[in-house]
Amino acid sequence: MGTTIIRRPDKGLTITGTRVTLYALMDYLRAGWTADDIRAWLDLTDEQLRVALDYIAAHRGAVEAEYAAVLSEAQEHEQYWEKRLREHLARKGRPVPAPGKVALYAKLAEQRARTIRELAGEPTDVIDDVPQS
Repeated sequence: MGTTIIRRPDKGLTITGTRVTLYALMDYLRAGWTADDIRAWLDLTDEQLRVALDYIAAHRGAVEAEYAAVLSEAQEHEQYWEKRLREHLARKGRPVPAPGKVALYAKLAEQRARTIRELAGEPTDVIDDVPQS
């Protein structure tokens, strides 16, 4: 393999020959992963990981600033889409299950309750308040 370098495509600082960003490395480092675990999980060579960690160390301030910006942007996207989902669900309303499904759900609930009683060693001939079909 040729010399490993850090490049900057559209998605940010990336290890050449991979889709692994330095931001992903930062996530794992902050989570307390060891270098060996990171290398194995991301399928990196020793050289790729060494160069990436050296780059982070040599440009700590800039990488930290970009990492913070990436996290902030990701949080903004998440909040935006959660808001859109809430609005969509509010407009759509809660779906009403078909009549056949209501009976099926009731039967499944009764079977689940019976299974739980069996697992707990309780008598299974107890009658629940669930409608029988």
